[in-house]
Amino acid sequence: MSSPAETAVVCDTTCYLPTALLAERGIEEISLYVAVDGQQERESEIGDFDEFYERLRASESGATTSQPSIGDFLAVYEPLLAAGREVVSIHISAGISGTFEAAGQARERLIEEGKDGERLHLLDSRSAAGGMGLCALGAASAARAGADATGVLARAEETRNDLKMWFAIDTLEYLRRGGRIGGARAWIGSALKIKPILTLEEEITPIERVRTRARSLERLRGYMRQRHESGADGWVVQYIQDKETADTMVEDCYEIFGCEPAFISEVGPVLGAHVGPGLLGVGSVRTELIA
Repeated sequence: MSSPAETAVVCDTTCYLPTALLAERGIEEISLYVAVDGQQERESEIGDFDEFYERLRASESGATTSQPSIGDFLAVYEPLLAAGREVVSIHISAGISGTFEAAGQARERLIEEGKDGERLHLLDSRSAAGGMGLCALGAASAARAGADATGVLARAEETRNDLKMWFAIDTLEYLRRGGRIGGARAWIGSALKIKPILTLEEEITPIERVRTRARSLERLRGYMRQRHESGADGWVVQYIQDKETADTMVEDCYEIFGCEPAFISEVGPVLGAHVGPGLLGVGSVRTELIA
């Protein structure tokens, strides 16, 4: 087994990277929390997403989510710093979560206590889910190649700048209810039955509204063809409770890109609580950034 990279890469559970890929790349995770009807759980400990989404549908009050505690961050950071490693920690957009801010508070605590917090470097991914996951893969790729923290951060930032992600959802209702609707607020109350296509650029940003699910999926395929034409072949597909549609999109992407995906995964409870079942997300970066 190879020794760990000198620079450790940390992210949070809202990347939804497959467990095997996290282990392979040596990426550590810090869990956010989700509560349905007052019952709070670590996202990392929810093994059955279907059961969670059943509870979410049945709940009258919906779900609430919260960032990790400072103690949660310290539990991951302290052993890495104590081992003499530099740490690059990449998190969900500060525009929609307090996670990045809490990571900064943990860093300040480490500095105050003389525990080498100066060797901890934080990055706001200005994204979430697959976008943040790709940033973490870029960082891990640079770390594995021997880059120092500055180089790892630079690769993560370069990956973020190259990133394009889109997601189609069935309804804006969950975003409205959770207060995370961002620039899509103008679409609320539309008489049209729309199927929104959104992205995350620090906050939820509307891209396009179409009338049918079939049309939204065709638009996502079109975006992915554009990405292939621009040379960004490190592709991902993510979904919530619609594996059948996701599988079809994956087949289409194999045909479009002609290569294996960076990863495919289901989006879990913390983000799922805010967008609702039925999400399908696609995106990509240049393969050399994450290889």
